[in-house]
Amino acid sequence: MKVLLRIVAAALAAFFVSTAIAQYPVRPIRLIIPIPPGGAPDIAARVVGQKLAELFGQPVVFDNRPGSNGNIAADLTAKSPPDGYTVGLLADSMVTINPHIYAKMPVDTLKDLLPLASVAANQFVLSVNPSLPVKSFKEFVEYARKANPPLAYASGGNGSQHQMCMEMLKQRAGINLIHVPFKGGAPAAIATVGGETMAMFSGTSSAPQIRAGKLRALAVTGRQRSAAFPELPTIGEFYPGYEVTIWLGLFLPVGTPAAVVSRLRAEIGKALATADVKERLNASGGLDPFATTPEQYAALIRSDYMKYGKLVKDIGARVE
Repeated sequence: MKVLLRIVAAALAAFFVSTAIAQYPVRPIRLIIPIPPGGAPDIAARVVGQKLAELFGQPVVFDNRPGSNGNIAADLTAKSPPDGYTVGLLADSMVTINPHIYAKMPVDTLKDLLPLASVAANQFVLSVNPSLPVKSFKEFVEYARKANPPLAYASGGNGSQHQMCMEMLKQRAGINLIHVPFKGGAPAAIATVGGETMAMFSGTSSAPQIRAGKLRALAVTGRQRSAAFPELPTIGEFYPGYEVTIWLGLFLPVGTPAAVVSRLRAEIGKALATADVKERLNASGGLDPFATTPEQYAALIRSDYMKYGKLVKDIGARVE
């Protein structure tokens, strides 16, 4: 009799679980954001999350968890119940660079996080202080090669994408520049505008300073020219293979049911395809919707993980 009761209980439990999955979502979804309100990851999370709330007919609750360069948000995402009701939005650097620069990580980003979907992408712009006597990317490389002492460049911090972009350029162009890390891209831009540093990579959020003549833009890092700056060449036009696309993506805890993952991916795809999401991403942060297949997304993560691992090893970047 006891065996029969256990079988019935297990069957009922399985039934209720399968029913809950089929009806997903039946309650609000929490979307973890790794930075305070206002930056590109926050903007992308809110634009896409609000559209998902419309499509699902369920609220999306935004939970900003800044700190430790995204490690807090990644850890919280990985250790949440794998039921589809907690989703984390992370920047590429948090998944593919942090593991190489932190002596101790709270989470294995390749094993403990399930890649759900890419959502937005951007590329960096190489800009210089207008007092620097260069008008083009080629002139900048030639000037930097001869500069003594070397030019100082600003970044958003040790191990940041800003630093990675410049270190990659240093390797490819054979130039030497002095790294000056700041706590974020905004202070780095202020330093470059003020002449404390002479060059920097930044997102297209620096467009107002470029348009105002406070920074001189020379090139972009993407595979293709930027819609925001179509007149600027890509660095890859001078150094084939140089390409940095900054992406933002959604992740789930490992073990989330496949049916829930599939439903989320389908609705995220619909959200990214809508005109209003594209317009809001472009207007708010110079971002573009970035839709990939699950296979392409997983391959991109692995590729960037290997690329930045080698670069971090070459330059000796480290955060304790």
